[in-house]
Amino acid sequence: MHLLLRLIGMVVAGAAGWQLGWVLAALSGGGTQHAAENEALRYVLVLALAAAGLGLLLTPYATVVPLRRLWRFSRTAAAADLAGGAAGMLVGLLLAALAAFPISQLPGPLGSWLPAVVAVLLAWLGTALGMSRKDELFRAVRTSWTGARQEGGLRGAALLDTSAIVDGRIVDVRRSGFIGGDLTVPRFVLEELQQLADSSDALRRRRGRRGLDLLERLRDEIGIDVLDADFPDVRGVDSKLIRLARRERAAIVTTDYALNRVASLQGVPVLNVNDLAHALRPVVVPGDELTLDITQDGRERAQGVGFLDDGTMVVVEGGRRVLGQRADVEVTRVLPTSGGRMVFARLRDVADATDEVAAESKQGMPVDKGAAAATGAVAERGRLRVLRQPSGTEGD
Repeated sequence: MHLLLRLIGMVVAGAAGWQLGWVLAALSGGGTQHAAENEALRYVLVLALAAAGLGLLLTPYATVVPLRRLWRFSRTAAAADLAGGAAGMLVGLLLAALAAFPISQLPGPLGSWLPAVVAVLLAWLGTALGMSRKDELFRAVRTSWTGARQEGGLRGAALLDTSAIVDGRIVDVRRSGFIGGDLTVPRFVLEELQQLADSSDALRRRRGRRGLDLLERLRDEIGIDVLDADFPDVRGVDSKLIRLARRERAAIVTTDYALNRVASLQGVPVLNVNDLAHALRPVVVPGDELTLDITQDGRERAQGVGFLDDGTMVVVEGGRRVLGQRADVEVTRVLPTSGGRMVFARLRDVADATDEVAAESKQGMPVDKGAAAATGAVAERGRLRVLRQPSGTEGD
């Protein structure tokens, strides 16, 4: 096949060189007729042989190799890329046709060859632009041809990420009505959940099966849509999810911090369940009274540790003596940390005793010096521990 193409290319190129030789000989002219014929024959033979040799060598690279690459690209490229490239090429050829007539009026060889060169350049430029801007082109066509529902794609819908499904809180959040619109699960997210559920690792397998169970709950209780969409040219579920959200103008529901940042940088709205939980945490300020279970020892002596309902750690001065019990405490300090916040408090009976001694002293009433000394010692010891606690407790 290659040899046949080479021979055909040699013949065609030789014929073209033969014709070009006669044209150049006619342009050179001059001298006697015999000398002119000898000069013409020299032009014809040299150019015909040179063109035939080039045709023999370069024909496969001008025919088979580009066609093979084009075929390979057409098999691996996404349909959207092919459609966008074809539309861009048609627009480029249309512009070249409009520009061909004025360019052909140029004098000399420019009027003959320049229209073809412009057509090739505009076709290539239109193809490149069509493939790179295909999403915007399709969105513009869909907007002009369809109604309001199709105009926004999945506008108002929420695309569920694998992390949000496995997390499980999305079920209660959706039931409470904080997330409106339709919940949509892309097919590639389902495939990732299936891979997790079939994993040989026990932890990954448990997470995958939990995610599939939660999807069944969502389908039975609320209803979800499965979107049959995929992007073979994009690697990674996160990248596909961002591409789909941009195309359909939908939001992404996730608990993945990295996906949250990347999607936000690309202008995709993100509904982070962790951000919602952080925003709904109760506000605690110094002076508030809390009731909580003292569940473990603190880092410093006599300290106890409890937790609020949202998981916030509360370090209680003197809480070790009520370890394992439910106690009333008063907040003394709130310390913001990189992982959230840490609350310091003291037992309510110590706070009441300190306040009572301070009130009696202020009113000029006689104070039991022994009780005042004991209470002052307790308060001072607690104050010193609270002041030096942050550096030692954050590591717990």
